[in-house]
Amino acid sequence: MPIALIAASLLSCGFAAPSLETTGSDGALQRQSLAQLKAAYTKYEYMIPMRDGAKLYTSVYVPKDKPGKHPILMERTPYGAGPYGPDSYRPHRGSAKFRDVGFIFAYEDVRGTGMSEGKFVNVTPEDHSGPGKTDESTDTYDAVDYLIHHVPDNNGKVGLWGISYPGFYAGAGGIDSHPALAAISPQAPVSNWFMGDDVHHNGAFFMQDTFNFFSFFGRVRQGPGKSGPGNPINKGTDGEYAFFLKEGALPNFDRDYFKGTIPFWNDVLNHSDYDQFWKDRALPDHVHNVHCAVLDVGGWFDAEDMWGALNLPKAIRRASPSTPVYQTMGPWFHGMWAGPSGQTFGDLDYGTPTSTYFQDNIEFPFFDKYLRDPSLPAPAPYNMFETGRNKWVAFQEWPPKGLGKEAVYLGPDGTLQLKRPTSDGADSYVYDPASPTPYLADISSRSRTREYMVDDQRWAHSRKDVETYTGPVEESDSTVAGPVDVDLYVTTTGTDADFVVKVIDVWPSDSTATGAATHKPMGDYEQEVRADIFRGKYRNSFSSPKPFVPGQPTEVHFKLNDMFHTFLKGHRMEVQIQSSWFPLVDRNPNTFEDIYKASDSDFKAATITILRSKRYPTHLTFGTYKE
Repeated sequence: MPIALIAASLLSCGFAAPSLETTGSDGALQRQSLAQLKAAYTKYEYMIPMRDGAKLYTSVYVPKDKPGKHPILMERTPYGAGPYGPDSYRPHRGSAKFRDVGFIFAYEDVRGTGMSEGKFVNVTPEDHSGPGKTDESTDTYDAVDYLIHHVPDNNGKVGLWGISYPGFYAGAGGIDSHPALAAISPQAPVSNWFMGDDVHHNGAFFMQDTFNFFSFFGRVRQGPGKSGPGNPINKGTDGEYAFFLKEGALPNFDRDYFKGTIPFWNDVLNHSDYDQFWKDRALPDHVHNVHCAVLDVGGWFDAEDMWGALNLPKAIRRASPSTPVYQTMGPWFHGMWAGPSGQTFGDLDYGTPTSTYFQDNIEFPFFDKYLRDPSLPAPAPYNMFETGRNKWVAFQEWPPKGLGKEAVYLGPDGTLQLKRPTSDGADSYVYDPASPTPYLADISSRSRTREYMVDDQRWAHSRKDVETYTGPVEESDSTVAGPVDVDLYVTTTGTDADFVVKVIDVWPSDSTATGAATHKPMGDYEQEVRADIFRGKYRNSFSSPKPFVPGQPTEVHFKLNDMFHTFLKGHRMEVQIQSSWFPLVDRNPNTFEDIYKASDSDFKAATITILRSKRYPTHLTFGTYKE
């Protein structure tokens, strides 16, 4: 039966938890007042029993004055399903069309969070192999079963959606799906915290985000509704670059700030390689028996969970080939598709409200078909936004069928060339952990910016620890699609090294465009299009790291996340290479060791050499696309 619950609201943010503001069909922000919500919905609160006896708090909003039976659209979240109490309402995101046709909205505190009982476990491993065992799959199953039998006026069909951490719960909820769970939409889903989401990329520790997030999210709660305030940390006024550099080696952070109160921070530092701890939490390795339709969503400029958005749907297709899986990638930062308009990001103007288009023409039709009216047409299997040209393109498969291949090689005098080098060549720089290469121009920034994914990279030319290579002016539009293969040939005077590779679109000098954020001319703007980091000791295996032999030429191969970008006529491609992305990523000490156990004295400067010769041809390989 419904029960009334009154509790303090939880701090509902995390790895960029999405805004609860909603967007109407016209793209205007709809701030739903309490009076409007109460007039439109009846709120119910349930404590839903799980198979092991734990009860999970769930709030449900049933529309008034909408005759008939309606589907339930649920979000399972660790960020708070409140506000709590029968008279406290929350707005609902997504297209206004959901409300127009009478969707029921439900929100559930996952196990061990908010007003739910039980113990919270980060990215809960999938294990319901025996009686009494529970995970996010069983909790979803039990919640869905309860809702369809207790919520008034429901049609017996449930959808599950969520962004970021709630995206993980949407994906995990599809495992061994309940028959009534007809559709899920994992959006920017946390999928693998070692390979590419949030906590690590290719084995490199995303220190800034992880420290800042778990300083408040990671404290163990004292009981339902009693979320602690986290660990308030005074970082001073000099910016996060200075704060993290002064703090030094990673063990110092728990000693000075967390003092053992953030268990997951220490879990991270105790599992520096891709061991069973991380494999158990890798969602793509565990998605099986997904019987519901899937809409995967991500952003080309998502600083947090682009990897999950690109890789989770592949895993679902492999494990459940008969399941309808759809995918959308837009020109968005983390969760931007849930907000208003979506026409601009940083200095970029896409010329169209991309978020509104997605909500009204992809997201709503998907759920409407699978939860309410199966006779409606399905969206295209792949809806991908082509940056550069700034337009939506529908595909039957991704990467698109018939892609060509084109390699660009590092050449002499900072050039990019299409031909393999015929002579010896190399470029060297010193990476000094005492003065690590930043990830953005303004090192006084007091937060991690989301715009760094598209920022102007001209600032990096002033750094002696960044190598830049620029191609010729494009004589016609040139489109790349799919993942980017990076083949580096390097030497180092140390025994370990990180490598950051950035793909940049250099705008022509005579461009008449002005930046959407800065309103400054975009001539010569060096727009980052794709970038990522690779920790060199994992070049052969993420589970079994291997040192570099000082001075020995070594290949480091990895992939950048997919692109779908057109370098327009008159633009140029540029590649930058560096060995630090600080403080976004922790510093590599240039010595082969467990960096999470390193001491301040272990960090030493090293000379990194990028080889570009006939024998050692450093290059990037792109998929080329023609309409």
